[in-house]
Amino acid sequence: MTHDGTTGRPAPELVAAARMLLPEHGRAVLGLAGPPGAGKSTLARALTAALGPSAAYVPLDGFHLSNGQLDRLGLRDRKGSEPSFDVWGYEALLRRLLGDGGRDPVRDVYVPDFDRALDEPVAARHAVPAAARLVVTEGNYLACDLPGWREARSLMAAVWYVDAPPELRDERLMRRHTGFGRARAAARAWIDGNDLPNAGLAERSRARCDRVVPGLPGTV
Repeated sequence: MTHDGTTGRPAPELVAAARMLLPEHGRAVLGLAGPPGAGKSTLARALTAALGPSAAYVPLDGFHLSNGQLDRLGLRDRKGSEPSFDVWGYEALLRRLLGDGGRDPVRDVYVPDFDRALDEPVAARHAVPAAARLVVTEGNYLACDLPGWREARSLMAAVWYVDAPPELRDERLMRRHTGFGRARAAARAWIDGNDLPNAGLAERSRARCDRVVPGLPGTV
């Protein structure tokens, strides 16, 4: 079970499992992988809130390439696909967050996010306080066996695969895309032509995760 279906809080066993990753000294990283619409960001935020000041949230989505760069690379119609992220920048951020071999991080670190209303990444929306001992990060491709993602994965103490039924993921993605201005027909075309191939790549990484966390209908 992923969440308490009544309150939307993470199930106690997941909070306990995340808490066990807290190191006595330094900092560790928990990754949440899985297909678009599975509920990764909801779970990551909920776990971070449940753990309190000892945890901080870092989304992969802040490492979307800008629309200008996507246009330059011919990837605008594949936004959100694996090559449309700055994976090496993400890996470098994880190294920075872990500090000197995971010992004694001493500075607040500001990290980017993705603004769906602007349809662009934005700098410094999130902060990882110096006192945070667990970074909860999430993204589609965190467990993929591909250049950059392998290196990022090696920095994580654990990676959990967040799953949800395809029809539920489709419903969430349709709400997401229409909620940010796409007509239903355009949203359908984007899901079928972009989100589904991205989901397939994420799904193939499932066996490389440490545990599978099923999504629930109440997850947004």
